[in-house]
Amino acid sequence: MTVTIVGSQLGDEGKGALVDLWGGDADVVARYQGGDNAGHTVVEDGEEYKLSLVPSGAVRDKVGVLGNGCVVNPRTLFSEIDDLRERGLDPDVRVAKRAHVIMPYHRRLDGVEEEAKADSDLTVGTTGRGIGPTYEDKAGRRGVRVGDLLDPEVLRQRLEYVVPKKKALIEEVYGLEAGEECDLEALIDEYAEFGRRLREEGMAVNCGDFLAERREAGENLMFEGAQGTLIDIDHGSYPYVTSSNPTAGGAATGTGVGPTVVGQGEVVGIVKSYLSRVGEGPMPTELKEDEREEELADFIREKGGEFGTVTGRPRRIGWLDMPMLRHASRVSGLTGIAVNHLDVLGGLDEVKVGHSYDLDGEERLTIPATTERWDRCEPNLREFETWEEVDWASVAEEGYDAIPAAAREYLDYVADEVGAPVYAVGVGPDRAETVEVVDPFDQ
Repeated sequence: MTVTIVGSQLGDEGKGALVDLWGGDADVVARYQGGDNAGHTVVEDGEEYKLSLVPSGAVRDKVGVLGNGCVVNPRTLFSEIDDLRERGLDPDVRVAKRAHVIMPYHRRLDGVEEEAKADSDLTVGTTGRGIGPTYEDKAGRRGVRVGDLLDPEVLRQRLEYVVPKKKALIEEVYGLEAGEECDLEALIDEYAEFGRRLREEGMAVNCGDFLAERREAGENLMFEGAQGTLIDIDHGSYPYVTSSNPTAGGAATGTGVGPTVVGQGEVVGIVKSYLSRVGEGPMPTELKEDEREEELADFIREKGGEFGTVTGRPRRIGWLDMPMLRHASRVSGLTGIAVNHLDVLGGLDEVKVGHSYDLDGEERLTIPATTERWDRCEPNLREFETWEEVDWASVAEEGYDAIPAAAREYLDYVADEVGAPVYAVGVGPDRAETVEVVDPFDQ
């Protein structure tokens, strides 16, 4: 059995909580794209784990795999593993030999390019972690892969080719001084040492073969996406996107299993009961029109803890956007949804949803293909009956029927519009504060 977890919005939907919940039935949890720009927060028995690279299943003693679709910063990887070990966990993490490595010059160039775009409308608002430049080198066939770290001679060959080009780019194109990020010998020494540790700890694997063998042995696989549908490089609000495919198709290309394997399993879209976004780009339902809306956004932001796991940046806040969710459901073929942060909307004076858009006098039920047209969309808001603040811990313990009736109507509406049933409802950050309706591994 396979279950694929997909972010249905702009990232930060709380995917880690569901991976943690359902990961108990998985034997292997595989990340299929992204890098250490993707924060997952997992809370267990009041203990909070903030992970930016290690798959969320590590908290539940599952085998975690970083697939070939990921870009891996070894500094971050080993820092997180060592931190988890210091906290009493023993994470079993494997890394695809075909995954590309984030190098220090990638991080430098990420910041340099964003700064160069600062006076234009092309600023993306990246995390500065070097994700985009690493994927650029992957597509340009000049990247360094995890497998290269295992062979010092191959590593030297790769870096002797690429480092002078990065130094020239920094100095001759951007007119800046290159630093330690372009120190060839230091890079070779440091990353050969990472390769030694990967080799000695048996972490590097041929991802597709590894997962196929586990599946053939009867084990359950969970595929974990980072970020969300609307920042997918192909299906998102380009250019305000990440550099990989968070949608379900990325689970196949990013791990080496076939699309029929992913398609035969469950694909669960994670939905936040409102909308949040870090970075630039259109957000038609954003709460920003007047002082009252800004105050409401501040309230939701504080109550929902809407600050980036990786960056700490405050997230932009808006009402739930149904055209966005319809798009996400189609692109990934959702078989179910999990709705998080329902408790955050409890006790509000108003609850609204962007049911559709108005664009050039026509109603649209899904997002336009171009970001420029999406930015011109005006939301057609639908108002819902509000629900009271309740003891959400008791609700989680009692089950779905204990959710306030008005909130259940809200959930029914969302499920009907995306064409997928509700599998779970998050009413708090801890694993025990999720109301499970369906276990996708039992489907």
